[in-house]
Amino acid sequence: MAHNIAILGASGYTGAELVRLIATHPNMRITAMGANSKAGQAMADVFPHLRHLDLPVLQKIEEIDFSGVDLCFCALPHATSQEVIRDLPKTLKIVDLSADFRLCDPAEYKRWYGNDHAALECQAEAVYGLTEFYRDEIRAARLVAGTGCNAATGQYALRPLIAEGVIDLDDIILDLKCAVSGAGRSLKENLLHAELSEGYHAYSVGGVHRHLGEFDQEFSAIAGRPVQVQFTPHLIPANRGILATVYVKGDAARIHDVLARAYASEPFLQVLPFGQHPSTRHIRGSNFCHVGVVADRREGRAIVIAALDNLTKGSSGQALQNANLMLGEDETTGLMLAPCFP
Repeated sequence: MAHNIAILGASGYTGAELVRLIATHPNMRITAMGANSKAGQAMADVFPHLRHLDLPVLQKIEEIDFSGVDLCFCALPHATSQEVIRDLPKTLKIVDLSADFRLCDPAEYKRWYGNDHAALECQAEAVYGLTEFYRDEIRAARLVAGTGCNAATGQYALRPLIAEGVIDLDDIILDLKCAVSGAGRSLKENLLHAELSEGYHAYSVGGVHRHLGEFDQEFSAIAGRPVQVQFTPHLIPANRGILATVYVKGDAARIHDVLARAYASEPFLQVLPFGQHPSTRHIRGSNFCHVGVVADRREGRAIVIAALDNLTKGSSGQALQNANLMLGEDETTGLMLAPCFP
């Protein structure tokens, strides 16, 4: 049975990525697409690489009839998403790709995003969308909050290690490189080619990056006590990909064993042989995450490296993975695309 799907925010990068992935899904049909700034246009005019697909014309969100829609993806900007989702039909299943429902505590949301939450009832029912760790909750959920792409990468490297107690929780350094598509499609001066190319730079330095709220929430819950990582993200002149390099104190061989056992049955998480480390070029355009462990030259220290595509496994692919669970589909449907190389 085909499921009718709506995509709100279809004119952004994550919206286009959802279309690309759903086009290969045998049991999903896109019946409505919202994009207020591009309303009335064909998707082929906004994203010519999708012109081969038969898609609905883009509409204003308020004009969409949701009566026949089974599940809605919301790929809208932060703060906008909560106001839209608040007014959607209560029977509609929703996967949100924004930051609006990731944090459980309204006070923490205000701390990291600077404003009061406008949909507290929805926030209270939202399930955190890191699929591999919240499967049962996601299957039963009406609203799933997709993770931040940086947050997902760091968590894949660290969650099993924190749970197994094999690293020093007070000595975790997370150095992360993220491609420019993670900043969205809207025009920004610092993202112009001449401003960004031929170099890369750190941003949100010193513990102010919003994804730290997710790290604090999730890592502390696993450990049963506060855990705060030292985290610095960097913007690199690439279109896709995140590479997280994590420096931890613990036995490298044991760390590798814990990760390998934790992800042995996961279809999208692949732990490389001990001593090998991943590259973003080997996961581009796919829903895979590669994880590697290397022993540091200093005894008792290790380097864990994780790589994923920020638009796929870090966002739209994760969203489709969650939607499959919510709709009773096989989790991998529409997502087994091989990475694009070179």
